[in-house]
Amino acid sequence: MKSRLIFIVLMLFFYSANAQTVENDTIIRTAKIVYNTNGNQVLFNADTPILNQIAGAPKAFYTYYWEFGDGDYSFSKEPKHSYKEKGNYKVQLSITNNYDDGKPPTTRPKEVAVLSSETTTDLNSGHNLVSAFNGFRLQTNREPVPDEEIQMVVSYGNDKDYATKGKLYLFFNEKKYKSKNFELIDARLYNNEIEVEEGIIASKYNSISKDELIQTTGISTFMDANLIVTDSLKQNLPLTLEDSKAYYNSVKVYDFNDMEPNEDRNMFFTFKTTPEMLKDTSAVISIRSVYVPERGMDEHKVLTKEMEIVTSHDPNKMAVYDTRLNYRLVRFKRLKYKVRFQNNGEGPARLIKLNVEIPKMLDKTSLKVVDMYPKCPICPDEKEVRYSCLDTIISKDKISFQFKNIYLPGTEQKGVQEKDSTKGFVKYSLKFGKKFHKESSKSKTSIIFDKNEPIITNTSTSRFSPGISIGVKAGYNSFPNLNDSKSYFVGATISPYKSYKKYLQAELMVGNHEIKEISSANEQVDVLELPDGTGFDRVLKVEDRNIITTKINIDVVPVSFRYNLNGVIGLGVGPQISLDISNETESEIKTEYYTLISNNEQGKLIEAASSTTTTSENNPLSDIKYGLFGDITIGASRIGPSIGARYIYNFNEPNSQLHFYVIWKL
Repeated sequence: MKSRLIFIVLMLFFYSANAQTVENDTIIRTAKIVYNTNGNQVLFNADTPILNQIAGAPKAFYTYYWEFGDGDYSFSKEPKHSYKEKGNYKVQLSITNNYDDGKPPTTRPKEVAVLSSETTTDLNSGHNLVSAFNGFRLQTNREPVPDEEIQMVVSYGNDKDYATKGKLYLFFNEKKYKSKNFELIDARLYNNEIEVEEGIIASKYNSISKDELIQTTGISTFMDANLIVTDSLKQNLPLTLEDSKAYYNSVKVYDFNDMEPNEDRNMFFTFKTTPEMLKDTSAVISIRSVYVPERGMDEHKVLTKEMEIVTSHDPNKMAVYDTRLNYRLVRFKRLKYKVRFQNNGEGPARLIKLNVEIPKMLDKTSLKVVDMYPKCPICPDEKEVRYSCLDTIISKDKISFQFKNIYLPGTEQKGVQEKDSTKGFVKYSLKFGKKFHKESSKSKTSIIFDKNEPIITNTSTSRFSPGISIGVKAGYNSFPNLNDSKSYFVGATISPYKSYKKYLQAELMVGNHEIKEISSANEQVDVLELPDGTGFDRVLKVEDRNIITTKINIDVVPVSFRYNLNGVIGLGVGPQISLDISNETESEIKTEYYTLISNNEQGKLIEAASSTTTTSENNPLSDIKYGLFGDITIGASRIGPSIGARYIYNFNEPNSQLHFYVIWKL
């Protein structure tokens, strides 16, 4: 029996241990780095897991990002890299799963031993930084997904004919979002860049304030659209840095030294996207970098990398720049969208159609094309041309952007190394129409490459922020069960600004309530004895009561649910709590005695027995009422003046209460 018990205990232990191991194993898919060396040249590839195809989506595929541990990188699937010096290098790989319904595969860095060197190898060869990108470039390996990592490459080059010492700024976490977009978890520097702690405004001038900058430059705005994206040298570095500081919460600053002519360098950053980003899915966020080729000089370059927050990796995506809008000011704003696409075919695309659904609240005739790739002019009206152009066709509820006579390579096309060349986008803006309600605007795009089946993008959504509307109200309370009652009040309400249909509202009111109770009672007394020893037989006692109660009430509606049937009529239901902060009662009791005549008629007043008693007392917080109400308003139900009537049922007496008011919402 004892041995059997021990056996059972051991079995339970091993079962528990095994269950514990399985539960803690959270890695679903992994990829391995595979390589072959030949002198100082190393050929890399990846052993990847099988893709989980999303039903109905284009064929799933992987994209790759390699860091070779020497300051160089590649986005190729199977890169071949030449190391300049022999040694051990830590190689990292990040893989993105496109049209796949799982998480990206995880990879472990691998140390690669290079046993020979080749001094003629040109570091960063093939990236064409100075010639193709004007010596400054920002790249990421994927779009940001909440709670995932993205890799960023900041490349900068010296296009001067002498060595330079400069500075590089990296701004992130835009202030317009309540939550942080990113956490910077790693920076990999290979050229002795040094992170510095200093004031943001730093140039050959001393640090200056915004007001001083306005006085010295005459510039009164720091929201210069030209600072957003540029590849040319700019002047007035303090203005650029002040603008960036006003737009972003976080910044990193690095000094670099001894950069030789025509030398290219790369800095690598790993950002962890925060889980809070999920609520802003389909929004456009950005990271900005400012490159100062020479410290102490004003010349600089500015690049802003725009990214769309996504829930899965999809090269064909629609995004909106403003996911939260201020309804009070939106009439003066243009809503800006971006549709991006990628040709994943084996050959080039000649015709690309982007059929975009346009929300009813937007004015299609106000269309403005802000930017595009491939770059081409707008097609002329009612005329066929043979050159590349972008045609915009407006229909009832859609706008069709059509890239005609273009050449967009495919990712599977032979000889295509630069994946960015297979991608394109349209950025456009629209004004709001004359009449629109406070509703969410939703839009999606159907993308057609040549004569292939359409690809449907995600739905991009813009919502109006609630805003605050303060209402002022005044009115009269009636209590049907009270004979002589007067109650007036003034108060305020708080609710979302100009809600379209349903919304919540809170109220606070202060009122004065006066209640009068007048009563009279007659009673026959057989014997009345006075203090002086005299007495009367059969007298009439008359008692008059006059009670006045004056209250100062606070009525609170903690929250009520309201619904606007249209712009004129609104309905509401909710609870109401009423308590008195002052409850003063003045009582006057007048007692009189009269003789009775033989026929029981009232005779003379017996003054010695008559009296008047007056009392006063204050019992605050002695009368607390809880009730439920339903009401209706007629007038400007969303904003402006209206009148209302409310029936309140109180759970203690007096039960019935009628509440009439006028209200003006601002």
